[in-house]
Amino acid sequence: MFLDYAEIFVKAGNGGDGAVSFRREKFVAKGGPSGGNGGNGGNVIIKADENLHTLLDFRYKRKYIAQNGEKGGKSLKDGKGGKDLVIKVPVGTIVKDSETKEVIYDLKSNGEEFIIAAGGRGGKGNSNFATSTNQTPRYAQGGKPGEEHKIILELKLIADVGLVGFPNAGKSTLISVISAARPKIADYPFTTLKPNLGIVNYKEFKSFTVADIPGLIEGAHLGKGLGHQFLKHIERTKILLFLLDITSEKIKEDYNILRKELMNYSNELSKKKIIVAFSKADLVSDEEINSILQINLESYNKKIIAISSVTKYNIPLLLDTLWNELNE
Repeated sequence: MFLDYAEIFVKAGNGGDGAVSFRREKFVAKGGPSGGNGGNGGNVIIKADENLHTLLDFRYKRKYIAQNGEKGGKSLKDGKGGKDLVIKVPVGTIVKDSETKEVIYDLKSNGEEFIIAAGGRGGKGNSNFATSTNQTPRYAQGGKPGEEHKIILELKLIADVGLVGFPNAGKSTLISVISAARPKIADYPFTTLKPNLGIVNYKEFKSFTVADIPGLIEGAHLGKGLGHQFLKHIERTKILLFLLDITSEKIKEDYNILRKELMNYSNELSKKKIIVAFSKADLVSDEEINSILQINLESYNKKIIAISSVTKYNIPLLLDTLWNELNE
């Protein structure tokens, strides 16, 4: 199951209290204060892990609390610090404040980490407060509480190429042909109910990632269909591949609707590079393909590619085009 949104509570460990104690050693006259310091509380750390692809774990566990620091001991023994708690999330996870919705951190690369809640400082023992005028302090400092936050985790897939198209445009079939991803494929709308990420092995020692975004419909930017739930995943892709059904009687209108939905959702999306491919070319004749390829699409001045995922027609040409665009 794919989950791209979660709200959790995190709390760092409290600092341990400082100790109040006095030396009672043989042959030591007037033993002085010997209370040790409390240990610091553990931090809560959020770390990006490329082996994770969903926030599903956070559906079942919503509270994350780090270990408290131990109290100080006798004979100047300091308390042990609390162990840090590391929360692993997928690369591409955005951490937001639950109340203000402000972005706290954006984890874009594998291994990237930050402290979301700092552990409380341990209190000082009474040995730290001895002075010439107060040689037997009978007090110590209490440990400080650890920070706590309610946060939102929001996952946006990071891919080189984002597949965009209407339901049944052939996106799932294409990604299953060019990568090892195995999305659900059927002949009814909204087969894909979650984004799929595939790695395309391109020639020798080269590869790029492709995200199959669930089908869009008119009004998607308003939340219709699968709407906002998946449009956000397109934001991080480097280029967009518009997949249009070559058998559609309104290809030009289909293209304009898709382009309009992306622009209405985010102005940034309108600035991304776009490649257009007509899918299901195996269902029409060569003459029809040549005729359809003459269509002029608004604001698009690149070559349109007709492909068939079933027969692999022009798939190598499509991959060459995508690779060249990514490397410009």
